[in-house]
Amino acid sequence: MDRQTRSAQRKDSSQVTSSTQADVIIVGAGHGGAQCAIALRQNGFSGTIAMIGREPEPPYERPPLSKEYFAREKTFDRLYIRPPAFWDEKGVDLVLGTEVVSVYPSAKQVTLSNGSKMVYGTLVWATGGDPRRLNCPGGELAGLHPVRTRADCDQLMGEIDGGVRNIVVIGGGYIGLEAAAVLTKLGCTVTLLEALPRVLARVAGEELSAFYEKEHRGHGVDLRTGVAVEGLEGEGRVTGVRLADATVIPADAVIVGIGIVPAVGPLIAAGAAGGNGVDVDEYCRTSLPDIYAIGDCAAFACAYAGGTVMRVESVQNANDMGTCVAKAICGDAHPYHAFPWFWSNQYDLRLQTAGISLGYTETIVRGDPAARSFSVVYLKDGKVIALDCVNAVKDYVQGRKLVEAATSPDRMQLADAEVPLKELLPA
Repeated sequence: MDRQTRSAQRKDSSQVTSSTQADVIIVGAGHGGAQCAIALRQNGFSGTIAMIGREPEPPYERPPLSKEYFAREKTFDRLYIRPPAFWDEKGVDLVLGTEVVSVYPSAKQVTLSNGSKMVYGTLVWATGGDPRRLNCPGGELAGLHPVRTRADCDQLMGEIDGGVRNIVVIGGGYIGLEAAAVLTKLGCTVTLLEALPRVLARVAGEELSAFYEKEHRGHGVDLRTGVAVEGLEGEGRVTGVRLADATVIPADAVIVGIGIVPAVGPLIAAGAAGGNGVDVDEYCRTSLPDIYAIGDCAAFACAYAGGTVMRVESVQNANDMGTCVAKAICGDAHPYHAFPWFWSNQYDLRLQTAGISLGYTETIVRGDPAARSFSVVYLKDGKVIALDCVNAVKDYVQGRKLVEAATSPDRMQLADAEVPLKELLPA
């Protein structure tokens, strides 16, 4: 297949016909879907591949949206996972600006939002999730922004360019904290609201939460925990956020960062097993024949969380699952057992997380948080299960090996920042 032929295969939703088919259809053009297509070609797959994406852009990196892109430190063309021409060169047919609305497993067919149908040999579901919306009065007002897509960020950036300065961020997870850090850098007045008693409560220990709360307040963020949003005020556009105690916080715009809802409706409607996402086995297969699921929307038994069935929302997980599925399609199936890791950039702080701290029973702090370089080590039944490392790259690199080896090191040595973690590995 020459390049001209491949280029002709590139479609938008208006060009899809009822006869379109592909050996592998990948639903979702994010990190997982893109990596699956790349890995298919790297592993010698010569069949036809179609990737269906809701957005009009070719696959791009999502994490920089709330960081470098939002802060105007990176232009959008630097966010592409691969240059746009790459997909044509590799024979990957991009079907953009549309989405799958129904799946028919017995016919191996999907229906798109424009009414067109596509037939597949193997289907890979890589749709991620949709931003969770506020369920309160005023949730339909203009001026509310998720931070999930380029369009989300472009709209908010346009409002800031137009003079919006007083912004309320709802949600004290990583998305909310990263957005608050960038907005502060842009000169905005930021109020951050978290319903739980501390930020990052679902993913980190108290030590890390306290550190980031202090950092954000030190940078001028009005950070409030343990507060409930009762509703939003405004005529057509939001002008304030009303709390449960009747306090009204003025707002020119509101960022809603309260998590995602897995985008698996069509699969569940087609009979796939699932609840919080779609359930997959150790090879990322759903309960439906010839249908895989990967990334944020896939729930699996995570070996690094004691076998707990869970979704892992990370670029690492999406990429590694994509590779796992590609190898299985190419006849080289191996159970998914990738090591989980995460990161977050806020101000001049680089947080790197190794492992999953779910169910930890003890924490040990290495170093001094006041020095802005330290690690929180999470243990369960004496074994190291995860680390949060703030500006502590060596701890991160060496600490992940402690997690992989399921070590039970001496606590005094573990707490001593002068003792390299690699020295605590079993001989």
